[in-house]
Amino acid sequence: FAKSKQLSMLRSVCSHIANLFEGVEKKFEYRLRLVYAHFPINANIVNGGKTVEIRNFIGEKIVRTVHMLPGVTCEKSATTKDELVVSGSDIELTGRSSALIHQSCLVKDKDIRKFLDGIYVSSHGVRED
Repeated sequence: FAKSKQLSMLRSVCSHIANLFEGVEKKFEYRLRLVYAHFPINANIVNGGKTVEIRNFIGEKIVRTVHMLPGVTCEKSATTKDELVVSGSDIELTGRSSALIHQSCLVKDKDIRKFLDGIYVSSHGVRED
């Protein structure tokens, strides 16, 4: 008989191990959509999928560079326009890499209800090949 804290830690460890097995077998993927109203956002994947360069966000000249975490790659979707696919075998590193891309395109000093431009996660889960 264990305390609830010990049971929750045990369950977390079991979930991590199950996610590791699933990631090695199938890979996890996050799909991100580039959303813009007027200025089209340009996303270039360089360095063999290890780096994403984001240009022309809200018409700004600055180039935002996001480096993927180890074991995670990024590519443009072959079927859908303005979509990035972040994939990797570790669910935590894959989710953190997609969050870094999302956070690099946050609107500052403007009404976020009006300026909805950015890169948003549209779906995530196990890759289906």
